[in-house]
Amino acid sequence: MRLIEQIWFKAPQKNTLKGLFVQLFLLFLLPFSVLFWLISTLRRKAYQYGVFTQIQPNVPVIVVGNISVGGNGKTPMVLWLIQQCQVLGFTVGVISRGYGGKAQHYPLILDSTITTAQAGDEPVMIYQRTGVKIAVGSDRIASVEQLTKQGCDLIISDDGLQHYRLGRTIELAIVDGKRGFGNQLLIPAGPLREDLWRLKTVDHIIVNGKKQELEQTTPLAASLKTIEMTLKASYFVNMVSGERLSINTFLQTYSKVNAIAGIGAPQRFFDTLTTNHFGIEKQQAFVDHYAYSAQDFSTFSAHLPLLMTEKDSVKCQSFAQKHWWYLAVDAQFNDEDSTALLTQINALKIK
Repeated sequence: MRLIEQIWFKAPQKNTLKGLFVQLFLLFLLPFSVLFWLISTLRRKAYQYGVFTQIQPNVPVIVVGNISVGGNGKTPMVLWLIQQCQVLGFTVGVISRGYGGKAQHYPLILDSTITTAQAGDEPVMIYQRTGVKIAVGSDRIASVEQLTKQGCDLIISDDGLQHYRLGRTIELAIVDGKRGFGNQLLIPAGPLREDLWRLKTVDHIIVNGKKQELEQTTPLAASLKTIEMTLKASYFVNMVSGERLSINTFLQTYSKVNAIAGIGAPQRFFDTLTTNHFGIEKQQAFVDHYAYSAQDFSTFSAHLPLLMTEKDSVKCQSFAQKHWWYLAVDAQFNDEDSTALLTQINALKIK
């Protein structure tokens, strides 16, 4: 775990030199968090009182975001929404900042030739899984305009809860039930982009995991109406041949594996494998959005399957080997919660 994540998510060890260092570093960061709070508050108030203009697109916009940094399960939620909204009859488009990507022009409209180096890993993954129209760029208004010109009548914003310039119809805040909000401080002293009060203003709070877990770290959660989301490991895909195997079939063939993960919460991926009864010979965590090279895998044995997340796989496709597989994960909800959410979305259809 990186030092900054230890500060955010782990209580400092008392009466140890390392614990003292962590506490001192936290004190050093606190003034910067105060500055972050001041700037973000002034910016939000500027939109609230009309100093800055919020632009409302002529099609519905669903923002899928979070108030904290790191992996919360946002991408599986976007994938679930795409599928469900298509069933409802919408022509769905997705906009994304495209973290880590560098292109010659924006908005960048994805096609099969666009790489993660141009668009970032999450947009490429979403495009490869769904085939929907995706626009990447920092100007989300311009991205929406490009997609509506191409016939999209519903826009899903992958992240952007704090992008107040873009008007939105529905806001969904995704929360990691297990990690919660750490020390509940603002960036950089803590993982929060906005204070916890922001959760009271969104349309739905989606807890990735169990609400009871969140309540243990965040007492405020007990007073909030939440929807529980379960991430189900669906199947493995071979990165060279494209072969698909169910979890059970794969386990019968390969009970021992190696594993890597470069996501916001890599331990969640490793836990998923062990929960499904895989023995992990060697595992390695990388930072979120890590730019892989073939050399990063030189220490892994070719005699065991190497498993990774779907988001990692799109960055490794060009040098993938025959024994590399990614795990496809899907979001699931109970019938009552999914019906309530989809009924609200279905009401957005333009008459």
